[in-house]
Amino acid sequence: MHPLLRYTLDLFDAAPPSAPAPQGVAGRRRATGNRISKPFVPLAPVDIAQPAIDLIAPSGFAHPKATREVRLGDAVVAYAFTRAKRRTIGFVVGPDGLSVRAPRWTPLSEVDAALQEKGPWILRKLHETRERQTRQHSARIDWCNGVTLPLLGGVVQVVLDPGHHFSAQGAMLDAGALESAPRILRVALPHSAAPEQIRDAVQAWLMRHAKALFVQRLDHFAPQLQVQWKRLSLSNAGTRWGSARIDGSIRLNWRLIHFSQAVIDYVVVHELSHLRVMDHSPRFWDTVRTVVPEYAALRGQLKDDAIPRW
Repeated sequence: MHPLLRYTLDLFDAAPPSAPAPQGVAGRRRATGNRISKPFVPLAPVDIAQPAIDLIAPSGFAHPKATREVRLGDAVVAYAFTRAKRRTIGFVVGPDGLSVRAPRWTPLSEVDAALQEKGPWILRKLHETRERQTRQHSARIDWCNGVTLPLLGGVVQVVLDPGHHFSAQGAMLDAGALESAPRILRVALPHSAAPEQIRDAVQAWLMRHAKALFVQRLDHFAPQLQVQWKRLSLSNAGTRWGSARIDGSIRLNWRLIHFSQAVIDYVVVHELSHLRVMDHSPRFWDTVRTVVPEYAALRGQLKDDAIPRW
């Protein structure tokens, strides 16, 4: 195999085996990457029974900085192509779409062949990214009276209470079971409150609730791991759920409060385990496993994109 075909896949999981290349004239055309300025050439006879919209606009993905395009399977993929000082062809599928980087001396024909070989992997990642963005969009919160949001794996409904008919300051959660009907979070705001006011009031309550729960779970698991934590602070990181320092300082993302307590417990145990092992070696995961045997499944739930983005 030519050295260029040892690609780097700049994401975490390996590409699936590539499908056999199509035969004949149509197959040779499928293996050709085109600049975006060139018109699209149909690869198969037109079915007159096919809806016109499908004939005009096949499914496609377009990077905002695309300079080339390629037909992969039934999709047209417009990608950002750059030359770089590197030894292999690299693929990155991100929120904007596909980016391809190649050595300066690599012929475009070899780039096109690489795209065809890794086509199934690229399309799978592009579809996963599009689905993730759809879930994130659907998770946006319309801050108004009656809005619902996830809490500890259940659902809570925000109800504005202008008369402040409860004893707590700012907001209070009614008694009730999270697994049944949505619990009510009463917020001391008028019905004319702006969305930003509602959001800030709810966030303040969630952060207080999260911190109290985190302290409780840290105190519960620290003795089991034979460690001592010294200080807890809340974070609002976009993707990082927690961190720990050797001095016993723990940081936990307050948005964990949207997940079930089992997931929260996994993150708490994860960070406490770092007070014993400050890396992610097998010894670290063995430490986590002693307290949370099912940590792998719980860890996967942290990739849920349906939680509010705030």
